[in-house]
Amino acid sequence: MKTDDLINMLASGDIKPQPIPILRIATHITLGLLVTIALMMTFLGVRENLLQVLMLPAFWMKFIFVIALASIGLIAARRLSSPGGKTNRVPAMLAVPIVIIWSIAAVSLMTAAPGERAELFWGDTWKACPFVISGLSIPIFIAILSAMRELAPTRLRLAGAAAGLTAGAAAAAVYCLHCPEMAAPFVGFWYLLGILIPALIGTLIGPRALSW
Repeated sequence: MKTDDLINMLASGDIKPQPIPILRIATHITLGLLVTIALMMTFLGVRENLLQVLMLPAFWMKFIFVIALASIGLIAARRLSSPGGKTNRVPAMLAVPIVIIWSIAAVSLMTAAPGERAELFWGDTWKACPFVISGLSIPIFIAILSAMRELAPTRLRLAGAAAGLTAGAAAAAVYCLHCPEMAAPFVGFWYLLGILIPALIGTLIGPRALSW
């Protein structure tokens, strides 16, 4: 969108969601995702027993959780890429997978033996997990911000947060192929923290990274 077009739209009060070039955004995100996958394969690698793990419901619980967050984040990023995009339902949409994973985590902790509860929450990789996810999100984060800059975002902090959330969740999905942790309490806290870090960064840098 041209600046003059936006000014005329704002002046007239006729603020309507503008068509979003889906193919362009998809290309940017695909390139970022491929770089993230390459980084994960190079520095971490895929679990040796991945084929066996794919048969476990716990793996799919974790994977579906992060894919749901990535999908909702992408919806928000798409709507925030142009003036007039409605995001009033996004908080409720985000709450659904989080409440579900936290509910599963609560049941897991309540039904586990007292001596096993700490392991379910802390796992073996809690010190690294959020930062690995955040690091893997960088290529996707840059790709989404680049795509959004070509459009006309006006709520720059929210747009940056949506970009970071999407990137973090997508990176977490890639990280699932390596990470040995599958307990719901671990995923519901440490994975979510790793996803929220780039979302927070996006909130902070949105006005600068997305200004046009």
